[in-house]
Amino acid sequence: MSDKNKHIENNPEYKALIVNQGIEKPASVDNHSVKRFLEKKRKLLPVEEYVDGILKGNITLLSKAVTLVESSRPEHQEIAQQVILRCLPYSGNSIRIGITGVPGVGKSTFIEALGKYITQRGGKLAVLAIDPSSERSKGSILGDKTRMEELSVDRLAYIRPSPSAGSLGGVARKTRETIALCEAAGFNHIFIETVGVGQSETAVHSMSDFFLLLMLAGAGDELQGIKRGIMEMADLIAINKSDGNNLEKAQMAKQQYKNALHLFPKKESDWEPKVLTCSALTKTGIPDVWEKIEEYRKLTSESGYFSQKRKEQASFWMHETIAEHIKRSFYYHPLMKEKIKEYEQKVLNSELSSFAAAGELLTIFSDMK
Repeated sequence: MSDKNKHIENNPEYKALIVNQGIEKPASVDNHSVKRFLEKKRKLLPVEEYVDGILKGNITLLSKAVTLVESSRPEHQEIAQQVILRCLPYSGNSIRIGITGVPGVGKSTFIEALGKYITQRGGKLAVLAIDPSSERSKGSILGDKTRMEELSVDRLAYIRPSPSAGSLGGVARKTRETIALCEAAGFNHIFIETVGVGQSETAVHSMSDFFLLLMLAGAGDELQGIKRGIMEMADLIAINKSDGNNLEKAQMAKQQYKNALHLFPKKESDWEPKVLTCSALTKTGIPDVWEKIEEYRKLTSESGYFSQKRKEQASFWMHETIAEHIKRSFYYHPLMKEKIKEYEQKVLNSELSSFAAAGELLTIFSDMK
């Protein structure tokens, strides 16, 4: 096609102006350079380099090691497990605090207020999250990080976004492995936050020493909207936003929760769950929250419950990891993928019961070994 046909300005009737075809616009990104950059960025380091960096408190190498833990690539997992194994003797010297709460409770503000209280006293804090819903919703931990403006720039604090894919068991296992690396890096306070809902509270409880439940006052019936099981797990209920016009409501809610907690069975730890009021915004009540956590640690350490619970949790996660591995092996095996579809159709067509189909599929899987 000629220039005249491409540009109306070149038609004979427009004699005062001629527009040239011009040249093709070059690519805005040099693909070769991008490829080289990514290859350099993804370059794996020797195990010793990760371990030495973590033990020296190098945040960059800690983050790289956590990225390997979260990766599903076999070569990354192999290195990650070696790093974890080397770091395990240096882990365990922390207090692990699980934190959950109802929507709108001000969890980010509370975590920052309590976190700053810890770092100002010389403690090192890692904030981690369990979010099994993040693959669908993309989670909120990144938003939390931007809201924790002071804590995110604190040299004694480390905020790590949650893994963005996988089942609850898989995400929880990665979080537990991340805890070990953070402890080896010198973080002696670990906050494990639930970002998702439902069973994630149980997962957090299974890897924390102390379970803190944040609640609101004046939001209708204070005992609604929270599962009995979650309240049973709580070692401390903190009623946040207890300031201004909420003070009176907060005191009423405090009494309601105290009455409710008396109905639950006595805890193995011999710790009597506490109920406190606080305001993360004004920082009132935050020292009281920390005082109760310290009381709990002292009581359970002296009784031996603290270390016993850690051992039981380690055993629990061994079994959970085995179950997760078997499940992945079953569902991701190429032959099993086809067989599962085949038997699923038989169930849908009422040719087989769900239980018979499951039994036959497990037999096929077992015979493949």
